[in-house]
Amino acid sequence: MAHGVSLVAPTGAIFGGLSALVLAGGDEFATADDAVEVALPPGMRWRPGPGVRVSVSSSHDHNVVVDRHGLSRTGPVRTAVDLVRRHGVEEGVILLDRLVRAGLADLAAVRAAAAELPRSRGSRVARDVTRLADGLAESPQESRLRLLLHRAGLPAPIAQFRIFDDDGFVARVDFAYPELRLAIEYDGLWHAEPGQFAKDRRRLNRLSAAGWRVIFVTAADLRHPDRLIARLAAELAR
Repeated sequence: MAHGVSLVAPTGAIFGGLSALVLAGGDEFATADDAVEVALPPGMRWRPGPGVRVSVSSSHDHNVVVDRHGLSRTGPVRTAVDLVRRHGVEEGVILLDRLVRAGLADLAAVRAAAAELPRSRGSRVARDVTRLADGLAESPQESRLRLLLHRAGLPAPIAQFRIFDDDGFVARVDFAYPELRLAIEYDGLWHAEPGQFAKDRRRLNRLSAAGWRVIFVTAADLRHPDRLIARLAAELAR
């Protein structure tokens, strides 16, 4: 979070947003350039110095968490709702998927809290985000790919699907249409790691022997969504 910030907050103020997330163990979600975030009780006014971002609590807040150092912060549900409602839907889904995957948010609880929000700035975004997130993506690009399939009106695949053959476990694929024996894999940079090519080939050979077709999607494909959707739709129609 922001360096060199002198913070003397009023009584009743607590850490919120990215600051609450960092205090909960989510260091990877913030940088040194992000502001320190403070949530105030209703009716309180405070003008902090540079490097501090202030929000106001609502009647729909969830429990405050006090850590072993005596620092108070918004609970995981409130923190997640506050963060996703400030983004667009796609970035909000990516963030919530990451939070759930990291064990920093419970999707059902965040979804319920978003449904209870009164009409306010970001409330509709929060509801859309929590409806579309599934917490299963292992990378932001997987979330983007799933949302692209949704927006295109293609059938929803099963995420993180485990495939078996007569000899046992074969692979866990990013997305699957089991009835078609069709898998979609996001092909990230980790596939270029030493020794990974041979492992990928063995895995692909076993999937093929089990009767599965595999479509690989890259970052370049995501930059041309119309072409990608046309290719996926053609595969689904086979």
